[in-house]
Amino acid sequence: MNNKIRTEAVDHLFEAILSLENKEECYKFFEDVCTINEILSLSQRFEVAHMLRQQKTYLDIAEKTGASTATISRVNRSLNYGNDGYDMVFERVDFSDSKTDKETK
Repeated sequence: MNNKIRTEAVDHLFEAILSLENKEECYKFFEDVCTINEILSLSQRFEVAHMLRQQKTYLDIAEKTGASTATISRVNRSLNYGNDGYDMVFERVDFSDSKTDKETK
C-alpha cells in the first residue's frame, strides 16, 4: 500500500466517508467535496473495473462507459497489481441489478 497517501488529513477524509449512512448522504457529501467531473471520473473507473471483472473487452467497455483505452488499461493494472480494493468491494456489493449487468447479459 502506498504510504504517501497515509496522512492525518486522508485519515480524516476516510473517517468522514465511513460516517455516511446511506446513498443520499453520499450524494450530499461528495457533491460538496468533489467536482461533478471528479465524481463522474471515479464512477467511470469503478464501472470499468466491474466490466473488466466480467471479462468484457476493452472495445465493449469503451463503448459502454466512454472511458479511453488508457483509462481502461490503468484500471486493469490496478485490478491485477493493486491492493485488491476493487475486488474487496465487488465481493461485498451485489451489482446484479445494475444497468451494466443488464446491458451485458
